[in-house]
Amino acid sequence: MDALCGNFVKRLNQMRVKFIAVSVLLASCSSVSLPSMPSLVPHKVEVQQGNLIAPEMREKLKVGISSAMVRSILGTPLVMDPFHPKRWDYVYTLEQGGKQVEKQRLTLYFEEDRLVRIDDGNMPALANTGLSTDKK
Repeated sequence: MDALCGNFVKRLNQMRVKFIAVSVLLASCSSVSLPSMPSLVPHKVEVQQGNLIAPEMREKLKVGISSAMVRSILGTPLVMDPFHPKRWDYVYTLEQGGKQVEKQRLTLYFEEDRLVRIDDGNMPALANTGLSTDKK
């Protein structure tokens, strides 16, 4: 029985020595620098919302045309306020990489189903198109 216990203790000591040796080797490897891996970043989707209004579409807008004609030129407005049914808002935003890179806003005002005022907000000015615009 003593031989069996002595054998067990000897094996246990050998396992301890091996464990300590492996631990020391692993700890020494931690100071070795590996080539840096590129960091992983989530993919950010390009988000387009609203009605993109091209310059040629804006050139077709004239004070006095009908709301049906406006709808055929620009499409359905993004915002139709039930409290201001004579006002149509066309809004467009573009986000790339989580940041807004473009924003357009066009507000049209109607009286008796005819376009009476165009407010093009922060959109670039049109050169020599005869477009009547009002800024607030």
